Amino acid sequence: MGVHDVSQRWDVKWVAAKVLIALILLVTVSAENTTSESNHTLDVDSNLHYPHTWPSMKFGWKIIVGSIVGFLGSAFGNVGGVGGGGIFVPMLTLIIGFDTKSAIAISKCMITGGATATVFYNLRQRHPTLDLPVIDYDLALLFTPMLMLGISIGVAFNLIFPEWMLTVLLIILFVGLSIKCFFKGVETWKKETIMKKEAKKKNSRIGDIATPEDAAHYIQTEDPAKEDTKEPRKKVSIVENIRWTELGHLFTVWFMILTLEIGKNYATICSKVYWAVNLLQVPIAVGMSSYQAMRLYKGQRVIASKGDQQPKWGVWQLILFCGCGTLAGTVAGLLGLGGGFILAPLFLGLGIPPQVASATSILAMAFSASMAALEYYLLKRFPVRYALYLVAVATAASLVGQHLVRKMVAVLGRASVIIFILTFTLCVSAVLLGGSGVAHMIQKIEHKEYMGFGNICTYKVKH
Repeated sequence: MGVHDVSQRWDVKWVAAKVLIALILLVTVSAENTTSESNHTLDVDSNLHYPHTWPSMKFGWKIIVGSIVGFLGSAFGNVGGVGGGGIFVPMLTLIIGFDTKSAIAISKCMITGGATATVFYNLRQRHPTLDLPVIDYDLALLFTPMLMLGISIGVAFNLIFPEWMLTVLLIILFVGLSIKCFFKGVETWKKETIMKKEAKKKNSRIGDIATPEDAAHYIQTEDPAKEDTKEPRKKVSIVENIRWTELGHLFTVWFMILTLEIGKNYATICSKVYWAVNLLQVPIAVGMSSYQAMRLYKGQRVIASKGDQQPKWGVWQLILFCGCGTLAGTVAGLLGLGGGFILAPLFLGLGIPPQVASATSILAMAFSASMAALEYYLLKRFPVRYALYLVAVATAASLVGQHLVRKMVAVLGRASVIIFILTFTLCVSAVLLGGSGVAHMIQKIEHKEYMGFGNICTYKVKH
């Protein structure tokens, strides 16, 4: 192990330690000062029938258990590339006591914190087998703009769709995706087992050769494609490891859509100006994704993380991918999840290595989740101080999770561990979200509460 590796690991540990210290101080302060946000109810029109409940930020068993669950959810979610929203929302509702829609907004804040920390961690990491960054920027540029567009659509739908519909969507999506990811993990595990056996046979043949000179000759004449992937990769500076052009394009789209989202808050809701500002997001997102799709179609760009196995991209295939990005963003904004729960399995299905699929999915989520968090902030959908504390928890967890799982993959030599973590996170999310959603539906039915659609044009917030 080199000095550089040791210092890099200690850098990660030191950052995580500082964040954890900040968490302890914040909880201590919160124990002494109870916020005035206790049982806060948002001013809502009678057509919406959805009061918002914000519990007090008091030091006690709820905040301790919630912090532990949030920590584990962020650690597993960011390693798997899904963000952990499927665990955050039930934790915020069942343990801490937020209403569902406020929990969705805070979940987006937590996903933003964890995903951003993970992106910074991954910026210096390399592809597991190729001389490339672990983040596939061309893949991110194809999906992320449409993901951000979908987030805006999902946030709007969140104000309209009834809770029972959200529950049904959750159960269907998570059960289907978790099953698909499990079989992908088993397939990857089998391939890794075959590769390990071949490597073992190769090493035994070298050991049977009489002299060191013969062994050296055998290694030199062996098929280069069977090179041991555990050998140290080329190390580059963080500046060289980033594709600045593609990253700049993503920041440009993010800034333009965010500007429009802020601008629409100064327009009368449901007015012509309001809808015009909303619709301007479509050409921005579609234009950037179409630009990248066209370059892939013409062969001007490639999905470099696939190595030599480059497919011939078809027009309808690329349109379908962009549609999947929009769908992921819409459901993510609607349910308070990370769009990675669709993108990560999709990337794996395209043959992207698990490490790259997770890192690229997290990059896309950092942009989309931050967009949703800011939109919810403008709508005054969550208590800021409580959200900041939980964001700190998620940030620390993501750094610790990335560090530990990367060590585990290196020791076991199996990247399929990441896929099984993804599957586990999806399964837990399906059980928690589905169970809590069904429980709320039963309560509403027993109390004969309104369970219909809301009206976005009657939604009011206190400024």
